[in-house]
Amino acid sequence: MNAKDIIKNGLIKENPTWVLILGMCPTLATTTSAVNGLSMGLATTFVLLMSNIVISLLKSVIPDKVRIPAFIVIIASFVTVVEMVMKAYLPGLYDSLGLFISLIVVNCIVLGRAEAFASKNGVGHSALDGLFMGLGFTWALTLLGIVRELLGTGCFFGHSLIGGADGMLMMILPPGGFLALGFLMALINKIRRRNVKNS
Repeated sequence: MNAKDIIKNGLIKENPTWVLILGMCPTLATTTSAVNGLSMGLATTFVLLMSNIVISLLKSVIPDKVRIPAFIVIIASFVTVVEMVMKAYLPGLYDSLGLFISLIVVNCIVLGRAEAFASKNGVGHSALDGLFMGLGFTWALTLLGIVRELLGTGCFFGHSLIGGADGMLMMILPPGGFLALGFLMALINKIRRRNVKNS
């Protein structure tokens, strides 16, 4: 697999949110605003990138019987770094995302990429896979956050666009998250399929 395919897979062809439907818990829980979606995506991208690199470097020395526990320890180490940095320098954002930062450890995107890609490929390709799978997840969460925030509060990244309008409260509640995710997933997959047919 070449670098171009890895990039395309992460962003479009095998996008974790729109295509593989992985990581739905943080996707629905943290996208009540665009800032939260973007922040959660970037935190996950950092963990994906770093854990893919380390797992790829250590794949030959990790015994097969303890492969998954070893991967989880590596992932948990990077999640702890993200959590401590966020708590120290971005306490408001840390409070907003709360428990979901810690739950990156068990996010099926991170563990799935460690098992399916980093443990079988070289460091360069593993780093590229982690980065672009993370960025694919980030753009999906950010888009969902923009839609929910815009329809729910009339704001865009916290800035009011519709003066005096409150928006639809349902869109920032769980039912609105499911509705927005379903409609966006259908739209993006329709566009993706059309582009595949035309190419």
